[in-house]
Amino acid sequence: MKNILIANTKGGCGKTTLATNLAAYFALSGGQVILSDMDRQKSSTQWVHRRPINAPLIHAHDARGKSPKFEPDWLVTDAPAGIRDERLSDAIKLADCVIVPIQPSAFDIGATKDFLDILAEEKAIRKNKTFVALVGMRVNARTNAAAGLAQSIEQMGFPVLTYLRNAQVYASAAEQGISLFEMRPSLVKQDLEQWRPLLKWISDTTATKG
Repeated sequence: MKNILIANTKGGCGKTTLATNLAAYFALSGGQVILSDMDRQKSSTQWVHRRPINAPLIHAHDARGKSPKFEPDWLVTDAPAGIRDERLSDAIKLADCVIVPIQPSAFDIGATKDFLDILAEEKAIRKNKTFVALVGMRVNARTNAAAGLAQSIEQMGFPVLTYLRNAQVYASAAEQGISLFEMRPSLVKQDLEQWRPLLKWISDTTATKG
């Protein structure tokens, strides 16, 4: 099983957007997928329940509920903003990689820097047993906010995989219980290109750990 943890102690930074779209991508690729929703708002779980009946199956797992009786090909975990201490350490130990979403605001950048300092102290990360990377969220190119975020991220010590633009297609997909990978290609061509570096990194890191 390949285990992807989406985490940041800052709320509203795009964790659920990453988690749901990744879960759908892996399901479309033919894998058995569990989307584990650790957040109290249960946005990922609600998204799974909205999925069309003919969409590739994704198993929703509430962290407080019973564990599934099968081992999936992929486990994608949507971590809560308040994840810390032993709960965070345990999640990191089990993960192949940790993806940290970050938005271009002073509050997000400051909170993410603090979170990355915590990650850097984790034994599994220091020994390269779990890999970490960042994804810029709701970042429109050629803006001062994008330039400021890029400059700040360079100093954080972890790779930046890509920047995902602020586009209405994300809200539309979430409302329908689908992902960008299940929308008409002409609507999401630019967005899918932005996802390619992230998908390649996940493939490379999980293959290395496997």
